Amino acid sequence: MRVVLDTNVLISGAFFSGLPSRILDACVAGTFRLLLTPEIVDEYRQVGEQFTRTRPNLDFERLLNLLVAQAVLVHAQHLDRPLCRDPGDEKFIACAIAGKADVIVSGDRDVLAVSGQMGILVLRPREFATCYME
Repeated sequence: MRVVLDTNVLISGAFFSGLPSRILDACVAGTFRLLLTPEIVDEYRQVGEQFTRTRPNLDFERLLNLLVAQAVLVHAQHLDRPLCRDPGDEKFIACAIAGKADVIVSGDRDVLAVSGQMGILVLRPREFATCYME
């Protein structure tokens, strides 16, 4: 199964326990095939570095390098028309389309609102875990 993780899921999974952590662990273990673009990796890195300043107990760069090494790097094109209310989230949609993702996992209302458009399925972490992990 090919998945795109929104930054909020990655950061929650990396720095906190709970479902996002289990989803991230499953991606690291190879249960799911993580799709990434260079833009997504850049955003992961920037936000991860911000969290590391206040929570230095995690080697985030090491985790990110592990994820990138196992992921499928997709070179997504800009979308012809905006699909998402937040232009900053378009990179996740473009990655999902270019990489033929089965699902985007996100807690972001703007990304969730895209579900069903252009064959894109967007699920909250709980929905994803219920459908694909239990």
